[in-house]
Amino acid sequence: VQLQAYGGGLVQAGGSLRLSCVALASTFNYFEMGWHRQAPGKEREAVSCVSSSGVATYQAEFAKGRFTISRDGAKNTVYLQMNSLKPEDTAVYSCATTCNPGAEPVFGPWGRGTQVTVSS
Repeated sequence: VQLQAYGGGLVQAGGSLRLSCVALASTFNYFEMGWHRQAPGKEREAVSCVSSSGVATYQAEFAKGRFTISRDGAKNTVYLQMNSLKPEDTAVYSCATTCNPGAEPVFGPWGRGTQVTVSS
């Protein structure tokens, strides 16, 4: 698995989670990375994206003010800090080298996701 997401779990509404997307190779550091999510019965949607230099390039409306994306090149890891979680944030979260949820990643495959469940 070239990309693996960690950090999901069950949390109450209003709680926080920090997701990590760990890449096996430092090559991923050269690419824009995106966090995406897919809820049951819904299409995948982009959550937030970050450039290779660590600048956020995209933030979905639902994520603004609540989610923060960052990356640590030394650890080949991209993070998604999620605060003030809502039940509608329940989904499988995954990462890839694209900010387009409908496109093939620029490099490597879609990462293996992590389940986030927010209870009301």
